[in-house]
Amino acid sequence: MAAQTFDMIVIGAGPGGYVAAIRGAQLGLKVACVEREHLGGICLNWGCIPTKALLRSAEVYHLMERAKEFGLKADNLGYDLDAVVKRSRGVAAQLSGGVGHLLKKNKVTTIMGEAKLAGKGKVTVKTDKGTEELSAKSIVVATGARARELPGLEADGKRVWAYKHALQPPHEPKKLLVIGSGAIGIEFASFYNTLGAETTVVEVLDRVLPVEDAEISAFARKQFQKQGMKILEKSMVKQLDRSASKVVAHIETGGKVEKHEFDTVISAVGIVGNVEGLGLEDLGVKIDRTHVVTDEFCRTGVDGLYAIGDVAGAPWLAHKASHEGVMVAELIAGKHAHPVKPESIAGCTYCNPQVASVGLTEAKAKEAGYEVKVGRFPFIGNGKAIALGEAQGLVKTVFDAKTGELLGAHMVGAEVTELIQGYVVGRKLETTEQDLMETVFPHPTLSEMMHESVLDAYDRAIHI
Repeated sequence: MAAQTFDMIVIGAGPGGYVAAIRGAQLGLKVACVEREHLGGICLNWGCIPTKALLRSAEVYHLMERAKEFGLKADNLGYDLDAVVKRSRGVAAQLSGGVGHLLKKNKVTTIMGEAKLAGKGKVTVKTDKGTEELSAKSIVVATGARARELPGLEADGKRVWAYKHALQPPHEPKKLLVIGSGAIGIEFASFYNTLGAETTVVEVLDRVLPVEDAEISAFARKQFQKQGMKILEKSMVKQLDRSASKVVAHIETGGKVEKHEFDTVISAVGIVGNVEGLGLEDLGVKIDRTHVVTDEFCRTGVDGLYAIGDVAGAPWLAHKASHEGVMVAELIAGKHAHPVKPESIAGCTYCNPQVASVGLTEAKAKEAGYEVKVGRFPFIGNGKAIALGEAQGLVKTVFDAKTGELLGAHMVGAEVTELIQGYVVGRKLETTEQDLMETVFPHPTLSEMMHESVLDAYDRAIHI
């Protein structure tokens, strides 16, 4: 069978791949998109979306428990974990189906199967019907990543879980250990803790949410502890002894190893790129610690071959992957493309309380040699936050004292994942502190705290 010829082939239909395919088709390219499992990738099926559905159920349940605070009555509260999970899976299925519709609408040829680079400009795809041969001048690798597994801590789907097991739990955890306090770990800890599991979080570094500003991490930790979580920092799980009904974890803290018993363990110790079996090395592509090495335009150094999203390294975020997909498609189509700047990509964690940030932390700004001005505004000083019953939180801004440039913004509290984009736009437009000060923020809104934090950096805050 003669090879099917395209202008652009995308390997992987996650948030990077399917967006790249659609944008390429919009620009008049003949595009094929190959996916081996589910349209939408990990994000829509096993990551961003289903976890948010679970967390929304937990949030509603938590609010129901607080009904008396709002003058309401809610008796005999309970939940059905199977129904919570079923709703989550339904949300994921709906969006995955939506991706298929969008690809079809934009006349992208979708091929379900496993792709391999067969040479420059060539791809073979193993499908249920056999092997298909494709060719294109431009190929985009968007194969994503999977959970990292540490020796001795591997998930078995019974008592030790990775994220997929935690999304479709075989049993309800009562005494839970979460290994790792990054976004994935702390979100699952927050979900199961809210539903009543006795939850312990172990973090090898000196604080939870270690990529965040230290002040924000400390604030979040206190809130987690108030909710009943046990947080072990500078600690390491050395061994797991498994049986049919429990797991005994050997946890080292301060050089001392203690044994703790749990009925469930979730391992969330990072991710590794899906680079195996693609034929990347045969083409001379450089791989560094399971991720494809690229330049700022996602070029691999092999003519016509690009890599985007999680497989191309940090930050491992769906919105970064999508933006890279658009950029690469426009580059292939001969348009003027704008490189993605990692420091201007917001990170969001949907635990309770939520955490969001963009740009440099206060410590990183100082390390980079900046003289900084720092503003802070607490949720307790905001009328809308108090009215919502969400008075625990903090907005922090970091400015270059010499130029007024917004170097970074860091937030913890209710709905901060929706607020952070204001600062992202500000950084993109290169706004200064004066621009932000002169902007009128609507009242009463949580966004007023963003304004007050800027004012506070220059000793002009009104409501503290």
